[in-house]
Amino acid sequence: MTYAVILEKAAGNWAAYVPDLPGCMTTAPTLAAAKISIREAIEGHIATLREFGEPVPEPTTKAMPIAVSGAA
Repeated sequence: MTYAVILEKAAGNWAAYVPDLPGCMTTAPTLAAAKISIREAIEGHIATLREFGEPVPEPTTKAMPIAVSGAA
């Protein structure tokens, strides 16, 4: 499965979360570390859902960058 991940720059770190997996989030000091950490968080989140017999949500969220003029 492929889930949309939102990556946000915060003060001093990066936050990442998965809209389709409520509660699946992480923070890391760098963007690269956040990408690694969120993959691990997704895998762990799904494993925990399965362990407790909970359904694993299908990915439905889509994300894409949109360029706009005059947004400086």
